[in-house]
Amino acid sequence: MSQSKDFNTRIENRLPVAREGLPFIFTGAAVTIIMFSLGLSILGIILGLMTLFTLWFFRDPDRSGSAASDAVLSPADGTIVHIGRIEDGGNYGINGPALKISIFMSIFNVHVNRIPVKGRISGIKYNPGRFFSANLDKASEQNENNRVTLETWNGHRVTFVQIAGLIARRIACWVKESDPVDAGQRFGIIRFGSRVDIYLPDGSRIGVKLKERVKAGQTVMGYLP
Repeated sequence: MSQSKDFNTRIENRLPVAREGLPFIFTGAAVTIIMFSLGLSILGIILGLMTLFTLWFFRDPDRSGSAASDAVLSPADGTIVHIGRIEDGGNYGINGPALKISIFMSIFNVHVNRIPVKGRISGIKYNPGRFFSANLDKASEQNENNRVTLETWNGHRVTFVQIAGLIARRIACWVKESDPVDAGQRFGIIRFGSRVDIYLPDGSRIGVKLKERVKAGQTVMGYLP
């Protein structure tokens, strides 16, 4: 399968689950059937329930909607755990101060990530790191992460960071540098609970509050300057 075809298949996924989950689902189903065929019903039931949970965890609902061109959509499902301002956004592709919003994703959230605003990918940087619990502030800087920066049509830069957690050890990013992207488009997934940070240029208006629950591609996080 070519990279272009694989890219389109993932961002335009027509299956009810993310493709990253298929190996886990098929393996779980196969082992469950084997357990029942061997007469190990208790193990079969346990494995069957685990397979159903895996199927549910990797769910990938189709989402659509409309928002203003300067609106910034949530890149992840989850709960807002941090809203703040940093004096130097240079490490995140933003000149000068930046606004930071952090979203904690529990194992019960949809884990497919989506593009927050229309633009073109200007940079992607993977950073190896540690695996602290994703709800801790130090996870932003010290955990394994993948930083994606895009530039909007009017020159604003927005960076969103996929961050591994205590359990999450696999970050998938399906876009590459120079790709044009649309707000709400799928761009990746993090397995089994994690965190996504988003950095906006100073002067952006924040439209969410702490502990608010948000949905990727649907909740408006704020508006660009």
